[in-house]
Amino acid sequence: MGAPLVPIDVEPETGRWITDSLPMLYVPVHFFVNNHLAIEKELGVERYARLLYDAGYTSAWTWCEHEAEVHDLGGVAVFEHYMSRLSQRGWGRFEILDIDLAGATASVAVLHSVFHRPDEADTRSGDYMFTGWFAGAMDQILAASGQNTRTRAEQVFHEGQTEAPYGLFRVHPV
Repeated sequence: MGAPLVPIDVEPETGRWITDSLPMLYVPVHFFVNNHLAIEKELGVERYARLLYDAGYTSAWTWCEHEAEVHDLGGVAVFEHYMSRLSQRGWGRFEILDIDLAGATASVAVLHSVFHRPDEADTRSGDYMFTGWFAGAMDQILAASGQNTRTRAEQVFHEGQTEAPYGLFRVHPV
């Protein structure tokens, strides 16, 4: 993949990292994953997944709306840009397997997820965190093109589950 093409500016006064005029955090993977696992343990996977879905949906919508405006993107190009930037930021490799805006569907493969742990691959994965991201991105793109359709994303399986080489997510209309 090579070095990411993510522009980073640092505010001299605050030290805050900025990319495309949006504030960013840069943290070690273990820091994020350990926090994620602690919250998951306290709330339970199902409850935590519901909370992350809604928060991720809203965040993806906001990010895609902002990036579409900043980079003058529309339609599938917004989704492609989002998957590229997620990949460049270390969440995993996000590959669009198919996308159909007219049908409000998409399939996304996630390889090398930040949550993938080979020793626990058959029993758990934090990849469910990504589901709301895909629906939020799709819905923002659909709304920007004048469509009223809303979608839902679901994780079909995660990387390593029954030896799957990647995690699979599907977006479909509700």
